[in-house]
Amino acid sequence: MPDPISPATEEPTTPAAPEEAPADAPVAGDGVGELTPPLRASSALGEAVAAFHEYMVRKGFSSNTIKAFENDLKFFTDYLGRDTKLYHVSTEDLDGFLPWMSESRGLEFSGKTQARRITTMKVFFGWLHGIGTIGTDPAEPIVHVRAQTPLPIIIRDADITRLLRTAQDGIWDRQKPDVRPYLLISLLLQTGIKKAECARLHLSDLDVSRPQSPTLAVRYAEDRHAHKNRTLTLNAAIVPALQQYREQYKPKEFLFECTPRNLEYVLEELGEKAGIRYVQVGFEALRWTCAVRDYRNNMPEDVLRQKMGLSKISWRETREKIFILAGR
Repeated sequence: MPDPISPATEEPTTPAAPEEAPADAPVAGDGVGELTPPLRASSALGEAVAAFHEYMVRKGFSSNTIKAFENDLKFFTDYLGRDTKLYHVSTEDLDGFLPWMSESRGLEFSGKTQARRITTMKVFFGWLHGIGTIGTDPAEPIVHVRAQTPLPIIIRDADITRLLRTAQDGIWDRQKPDVRPYLLISLLLQTGIKKAECARLHLSDLDVSRPQSPTLAVRYAEDRHAHKNRTLTLNAAIVPALQQYREQYKPKEFLFECTPRNLEYVLEELGEKAGIRYVQVGFEALRWTCAVRDYRNNMPEDVLRQKMGLSKISWRETREKIFILAGR
C-alpha cells in the first residue's frame, strides 16, 4: 500500500466516449511483441487492423481505448479499402482522411474527435513502423494539434469557508439536522477524489484507529488501474463528523449508501445554500479546487499526481491547468 499522502490544511474543520481522445492512449511504437501471422509491408490494411486489435488486447488497453481506436480504423479502412497494401499508404492518404470523413458523412466533427483520429493514425502506423513492418511512418509528418479544453472553474478560498460553515450549520438544524453534507464536502476538499471513487468507498476504506491521523484508502480491483490505488491522510477534525454520520445514517457496507446522483444533489444544494453562483459545486470543481490548494501549499508535483491517481501521461495536461489556475 502506498505511503499516506498529506492533504492541504482544511478550513475550519474520470468511459471516455468514442468522440473523445482516450486518456490512456499509448505512445506510438510502444511494445513490439510477436504477431501471428507476421505482418509485411505487402500485407493488407485489414490484416494490420486485426493484428493491431490483438496487440491492444495483449497490452491491456482499456475497453474504451480499444473501442475508440477500432471505430476510427474502421472508417479509415472504408476510406482506403481493406485490401490496400500497407506500402501503398502515404502521408497524402492520411491528410485526405479527415476531410473525407466530413464530406462523406455530411457532418462537422468536434476538435476532440479530430485530435483523437490523428492520435489513432499516429499510434497505429507508429506501431507498424516500430515492429519493422513498414520502413517509414506515413503518420509521422502529420501535425498533432491537441484539442484545447476550457479551464475548469475552482472555488474561491472565501467560498470554501462559506461552504464548510453552511454545512456545519446543517448539522445543528433544529428541524432536519444532517451531517452528510459536511462529511462529504470535507472529504472532497481534503482528498479531491472522483465521483466514482467516492460512490464506491467502503466503510473499511476509512481507518480511524489513530484518530489524530485518519486515512482513506482508494482502491481499484483491476490491475490496469493499479497506479490509481492510494492512501490519503485526512484531517483529524473529520473523525467526529464520521462518527456522527454513522450514527445518523447507519451505513452497513458503503460509506454513502445512495446513488452518485444523490451525492451530486447534496453538493448542488449546499452550493445554493452558500450562495455560490459562478460555479456549480460538484465533484469536478472540488477535485480541481483541492489540487490547486495542494499545489499552492507546495505539495511536490509527483506527490500531487499520485494523490490524484493519475498516470504520468494523464498528468501532463492536468499539471498545466493546475499551474494556470494557481496563478504561477
